[in-house]
Order: sequence, then C-alpha cells, then structure tokens
Amino acid sequence: MRPLHIGLTGNIASGKSTVVSMLAARGATVIDADLLAREAVAPGTPGFDAVLERFGHGIVAVDGSIDRAALRQRVFHDSLERYALNAIVHPAVGRLRDQQFAGASARGDAIVISDIPLLFEVGLDHAFDGIVFVDAPDAVRRARLMADRGLSALDADAMMAAQWSSDRKRPGARWVIDNDGTRAQLEARVDSVWHAILALSDQRRRSASVS
Repeated sequence: MRPLHIGLTGNIASGKSTVVSMLAARGATVIDADLLAREAVAPGTPGFDAVLERFGHGIVAVDGSIDRAALRQRVFHDSLERYALNAIVHPAVGRLRDQQFAGASARGDAIVISDIPLLFEVGLDHAFDGIVFVDAPDAVRRARLMADRGLSALDADAMMAAQWSSDRKRPGARWVIDNDGTRAQLEARVDSVWHAILALSDQRRRSASVS
C-alpha cells in the first residue's frame, strides 16, 4: 500500500520549516520542495540552462550556481518574472518529488509529508490525502522577515504579497497549525495534528485490508 501523502505549506515566515522538523522528529518522511528546487536548477541541469537563458548570467554566483538572492529580487517584484521562473522550476520539482515518493513507497514508509511553499498557488491542493497549513498573523511574519533576514519593510511586504493570503488558503487545508504563541504551544498543536494524521493512516490501512 502506498504511503499516506500529506501536503504541508505555509506562507513565508510562518514557521513552516519548524513544523516540518517537528513532524520529521515524530516519524514522518519529508520531501522538501526547496531542496528539490535547488536540485532542479543545479549547474549542468536543463533547469540551470533554462534559468540562465531567461534571466541572464547576472544571477550566477561566484561558485557557478544560481544566486538565489539575486534571482529572488528579480521575481518577487515582478509577477511576470515570477511566472517565468515557476514555469521552469515547478515541472522539474514535480518529477523529482514523484521519484522521492516512489522511493518512500518502495521502502514501506507509512507517512510522507511534502513541504511545498507554493502548494496552493501552483494548484496542488487536490494532489494529497490531506493538507497542513502553518499560519501566523501578517504582522508577526513581517516582523520575523525584518528581524531574521534583515529585510526592509518594502521587501518584506513584496515577499508576502507574492503568495496568496492566509484567508485564501485556510479553507483548503484539512489541518491548520497557528504559530502565534510559544514553542510549547506549537509543539502541542503539532502533536494534535500528528495524531490526526496517524489516525487517518490507520484508517486507510484498515480499509485496504478489508477490501
């Protein structure tokens, strides 16, 4: 039986990566879309060549890889540029995700969580057995971006505006984890969602054995 496949997303600076780490510690197999995106445009890949052709050599770092910060500056302030980049990267990431999920299935892993920052924006909301959405108030996320990444208020707002609003995403999630409190509160909320995911996995396994 294939693993239960859960999509996990959250807007920038919501604490999504922290939640992913907590779920991995509880036994989930994690497929990280950000790592796959790096692999998709690594030097020597068709994705790398396509990015250079579209955006020019000014987005190449001194080590020969894509300068993600320079590329980010280009796309977060221009929706057409962002669309062009997504058209290059997302299909390659999807193929890599499918490969990793097939490997998890072959190993007999029970629960796979795909961490996808733009899950809703790229239309993957129907591709999973359930979706976890990590959320935090806009003011909290803006403050985190400015404090942790040293961004100006203008750049922080531009990065936040490049994603759908929380209000638009929350209804599409099966589980919402609000990250607006203490670490202990977040752990408790993650525990609650993890137990619900385990219950769903057990339910699917029982149904499969009956059929």
